[in-house]
Amino acid sequence: MFKEIKATDIKENIVDLLKNNWGLVTAGDSEKYNMMTVSWGAMGELWGKDSVTVYIRPQRYTEEFMNANDHFTLSFFPLDKKQQVHGICGSKSGRDINKTEACNLTPNFDEAAPYFEEAKLVLVCKKMAKSKFDPKEFIDGTIEDKWYPEKDFHYIYFAEIEKVLISE
Repeated sequence: MFKEIKATDIKENIVDLLKNNWGLVTAGDSEKYNMMTVSWGAMGELWGKDSVTVYIRPQRYTEEFMNANDHFTLSFFPLDKKQQVHGICGSKSGRDINKTEACNLTPNFDEAAPYFEEAKLVLVCKKMAKSKFDPKEFIDGTIEDKWYPEKDFHYIYFAEIEKVLISE
């Protein structure tokens, strides 16, 4: 069971959640959806709205769902679920396996995008803008070689946080 709170009432450290716990970004609908691990992201205010950014490489299957839908969710799980969830969602493609079954997750379709009953925190997000990293704009000269040897620069999704759900 989930309870809705304001984004400003989130008690979790978002930097810690993304960097050390990771999350799942999920887009699609009850007919077809996909999720992937995210550990890069940001949360704050943008354009007068509580917002997040997520970064997705163009070859990821989830990118197709992000493109085709106006909403996505970010789900964060208890630490004891990290290996189970991210071991699969961070290394396997939804093109090849049913990641929901493989992770033993329970999808919930009550919101504008799917999320999972096992999550402890869910952000329901509506896309506001999309961009792409441009290597000509990198000020730090080490970024391109270290993070983009294949030149597969991330898409950046800027989204409004429409709803925050916490497990009770």
